[in-house]
Amino acid sequence: MAEPLVPLGEIVTTHGLNGWLKLNPYNLNTTTLSSGVEVVLEKAGERSLHRLEASQPHRNQVLVKFQEVGSIDEAVKYVGSILSIGEDALESLPPGQYYQYQVVGFEVFSVGGERIGLISAIMSAPGGDLYVVQGRGKEHLIPAIREFVEKVDFTSGRIIVNPPDGLLDL
Repeated sequence: MAEPLVPLGEIVTTHGLNGWLKLNPYNLNTTTLSSGVEVVLEKAGERSLHRLEASQPHRNQVLVKFQEVGSIDEAVKYVGSILSIGEDALESLPPGQYYQYQVVGFEVFSVGGERIGLISAIMSAPGGDLYVVQGRGKEHLIPAIREFVEKVDFTSGRIIVNPPDGLLDL
């Protein structure tokens, strides 16, 4: 897999005796994990390529089964791995929509033109995703919602936000 990798979640434990694993997905609504998809598992700097045999939702997790893993003994070594796919395997989005990972590294400015910082990560929370913005000596968590995000400019690598009063003071 030469294209950029997109992390989808972390494998947290085994499930049953037949090689199933539990994945804590970064996006519970992902439909990318279907039979036959090639995934990359990364743990402690080591990467391995696998083909997905099956997947199914399980509470707030996803159960995944790889073709070459048939027992709990074979599966246990993958616990703690980050599961990623190639960027080309992602579903195409309608115009005007984007995947959150694509804005990591963008500069964030207020509608008044003040630089707030740089997006260093996306944090998933029960109420929705949060942009983790590294400002001058301070980290800001800005909800990634239409009410606060005025503009996402892929050409300049900038996001313009209109946060409510006091949000940046927290």
